Amino acid sequence: MKKRAVVLKAPGTNNDRETVDAIEKSGAKAELVHINEFVRQEKKLNDYDIAVIPGGFSYGDNLGAGKFFSLFLKYKFRDEAIKFIEKGRILLGVCNGFQVLAKAGILPEISAVQKITLASNSNDRFVCRWVRLKVCPACPGEKPAERKVFWFEGFPETIELPVAHAEGRFLAPLAVIREMKSRGQIALEYVDNPNGSQSSVAAVLNEKGNVLGMMPHPERFFYPFQHPACQWKKVFPWGRKFFKNIVKYA
Repeated sequence: MKKRAVVLKAPGTNNDRETVDAIEKSGAKAELVHINEFVRQEKKLNDYDIAVIPGGFSYGDNLGAGKFFSLFLKYKFRDEAIKFIEKGRILLGVCNGFQVLAKAGILPEISAVQKITLASNSNDRFVCRWVRLKVCPACPGEKPAERKVFWFEGFPETIELPVAHAEGRFLAPLAVIREMKSRGQIALEYVDNPNGSQSSVAAVLNEKGNVLGMMPHPERFFYPFQHPACQWKKVFPWGRKFFKNIVKYA
């Protein structure tokens, strides 16, 4: 029986259909659901095995990128989201979705107080380019749980993915970053930091490892032809491997 995935749509999201396509071609059944259907309790988050908050400009980025969407998550169906996470089900936030999870107090851990944020890029410009990323190993001296490594299982030390954001600069108190590093919660780091992120952070896990927020777009590198160099060299679509890992783990 196919695993069920939900891609949460809100006004302004624009990577939802690519995400649905990536999930379905990776072997799961994906459903595109508007956030209001959860607010009205017409749909239940815990009926799904995988949930994804895609990229875009939800609610026009009013109040800041992802902030308005995060308020829905924080105050309208927070309890159900917490149950979903505590059951070990998979929650992914990409770009705007990462901003939502950070501002809702879901990452780096469930908290009433926001501990991390994604601020305006250091150059005050919208960044749209391909970037190299370091796939971070587990903490030295620790044997990682299976769910801490499944996202990037079988990946090399560095990969390429595209980014497209104006507010992607990861910021957090130094104590929070140190704690995240000690727990193996930094999943990806920029090799060539495009936005001025602290410690070059590009993706963050929760401590349990089943929630991931990332600024790069894996759904935009699901096919080799999406890479600008595909016409003159062989490229491997790491977004496809990423989504297949998710479905396999689920």
